[in-house]
Amino acid sequence: MEERDWKQFHNPKDMAIAISLESSELLEHFLWMNGADIDSRVTAHGEGIREEMADIGIYLMELCDVLGIDLIAAMSDKLDKAALKYPIEKAKGSNKKYTELGDE
Repeated sequence: MEERDWKQFHNPKDMAIAISLESSELLEHFLWMNGADIDSRVTAHGEGIREEMADIGIYLMELCDVLGIDLIAAMSDKLDKAALKYPIEKAKGSNKKYTELGDE
């Protein structure tokens, strides 16, 4: 990247936009599909899907670098918060949002 002088373009706004755009390209692989269609798509277009995921990861890592964020630590903190929001006894096997779990 340094040899291409691209770091000048890697500001938080543009990196976030790039992540969104690449995520949309990943989603495009699965638009209007379900079940077996998805499995077939992954088999037929696995390399393209892999490349879109790599693009997302590259931009995310670059954004973390620009902002000085330790992604592994941030993910760990987020999982800790999720564990509090979604206690096993209420959330196990459920896809409900934490505000909908209640005391059933």
